[in-house]
Amino acid sequence: METTTKRYQISELLKYLASLPEDEKTRIPPLAELSQILGISVASLREQLEVARMMGILDIKPKAGIKKNQYQLKPALLASLSYGVEVNSRMFWQVADMRKHLEAAYFIDAVQMLSTSDKEELAALVKKAQQKLRSIPSQLPNAEHRQFHLTMYRRLNNHLVFEFLETYWDLYRLTGMDVYTDINYVDRVWQYHGRIVEQIKNGNYTQGMQILLEHMDLISQRERPAPRLSFE
Repeated sequence: METTTKRYQISELLKYLASLPEDEKTRIPPLAELSQILGISVASLREQLEVARMMGILDIKPKAGIKKNQYQLKPALLASLSYGVEVNSRMFWQVADMRKHLEAAYFIDAVQMLSTSDKEELAALVKKAQQKLRSIPSQLPNAEHRQFHLTMYRRLNNHLVFEFLETYWDLYRLTGMDVYTDINYVDRVWQYHGRIVEQIKNGNYTQGMQILLEHMDLISQRERPAPRLSFE
């Protein structure tokens, strides 16, 4: 147990960065000075810097130096889940199931916070998507699909939930789930979207959530092992 606990303790660098104020003007010393402050070798510091960079905590540029970013869950989560899906493509469906339950759990709280302009934006996305589907040749409204769902949750006072949802849509694209050319299926999805917007506008949030869940069940009709990730 002690070994496991020690393995997941944050590094000297992360402890140091966490103690710094969230200010773009905060100075982070160069490597030689920083290694002395932390009491570790430059080689160890370089390893810790790379971990922090992959987590999105730092930007490291040759001339600009080291810059601390505001904490975000998404960079580390996306890197981890992308690897997980590469190891086992079925993991995507576990992520999709988590997303379904999260959206359902937070739906009413989220849509109650939407402004009038947010609701109009949702309606405009539905209209734009339907225009794409009915154009010749038909176009897949992939960007609109992502934006539609994220817009519903943009006012939520829980940035971790929102970042998980953003990560889901990035993973959705990386696994090729947005490359699906059954126009009839996609059209049905957007019919559901239109009904969700109608219920949100009318203040029928519980009914809107029920339609949301029905529409999420559509994905089971096309379920298949997610393809291998492509980083080309």
